[in-house]
Amino acid sequence: MSRNVSNIYQRAIQRTFSVLEGDPAASRLARAVNALFLILIFANLAGIVIGSVKSIQTSYGPWFDRFELVSVVIFTVEYGARLWCCVVSRRYWHPITGRARFALTPMLVVDLAAIAPFYLSFVSVDLIFLRVLRVLRLLRIARLHRYASAFKLLVRVIRTKREELVLTMSITIVLLLVSSCVMYEVETAVQPEKFADIPTTMWWAICTLTTVGYGDVYPITGLGRLVGAIVSVLGIGIFALPTGIIGAGLVEQLDKRSRSLTCPHCGARIENLHKVTDGTKEGSEYG
Repeated sequence: MSRNVSNIYQRAIQRTFSVLEGDPAASRLARAVNALFLILIFANLAGIVIGSVKSIQTSYGPWFDRFELVSVVIFTVEYGARLWCCVVSRRYWHPITGRARFALTPMLVVDLAAIAPFYLSFVSVDLIFLRVLRVLRLLRIARLHRYASAFKLLVRVIRTKREELVLTMSITIVLLLVSSCVMYEVETAVQPEKFADIPTTMWWAICTLTTVGYGDVYPITGLGRLVGAIVSVLGIGIFALPTGIIGAGLVEQLDKRSRSLTCPHCGARIENLHKVTDGTKEGSEYG
């Protein structure tokens, strides 16, 4: 009897692990669960956006609260199921320390942060703290990385190109600091309110480097306008670099994926090759 219970438990935990942590394309159940959580995440984001409209919140507030409750219950059950079945992996085989280490992985931390505001709202009565907690619900969009292959591809690209992106970000920060310091020295004498100090001048530098240009702060001296023109031109090139790096990384990853699905000898797609092979096997078995 105990052996049967143990076998049922092992099958259940392995099945849960394959559905939640395995390849979504491996089974219909995994695909259904994947689709369910995708829909639920987008529905939560839509609820947060629509619920910010006061007239809608006043009329349908209780319905939003019920949907929030159902969503949190589902996400909590999923979080607990992931902690429960993670011991199937060799990296987290220990029932206590393994689950503790799994709970500290980035995606599990995001999962916990997405549901924690709901439970913490029952503890705190500080309105400012409650508003911060409600904003943290937006972390549920980060869960898309777990279910959407496009987000997984983007994360893989960023991870692959992290050195180039860090270098670009470093150059951007240096240019931001230099342009802020120079513009502060040039304009603070004639515009002490708008260019009061270097941190305040950084607002102008960010708007100029990103070519946004709100127009609330701008240089009026000849030298200041010259500096502003140079910073604007440099900003076009600097902020185009990350886009080019990520774009090149996407092309590389898509090309790598297409090559992995193509036979290196005949050039046929692996999927079609499997179908032909299966058909040949079926033909040989049935006559």
